[in-house]
Amino acid sequence: MSKKSVTADKNKEANCCKVESLISVDERGQMVLPKELRDRAGIRAGDKLALVSWEKGGEICCFTLIKAEDLAVGVKDFLGPIMNMQNVE
Repeated sequence: MSKKSVTADKNKEANCCKVESLISVDERGQMVLPKELRDRAGIRAGDKLALVSWEKGGEICCFTLIKAEDLAVGVKDFLGPIMNMQNVE
């Protein structure tokens, strides 16, 4: 593998995930997503976000926020063909 392709692979990984911001949790458990991040993600007041947790060793280690509408489309894309197969049988 050439040096150039290794660098390109590292850049792809770096663009995948990064720390966008540190967010504080108040005493009521509320958090604020920074405005710049909301703007870049197209998150508007009233939007619904799905909170997906990831477990490692029986403990939650990570959270991911997904726009509910995007999650719904992904679920339909995944389950649609399965549901169609059941209707055929």
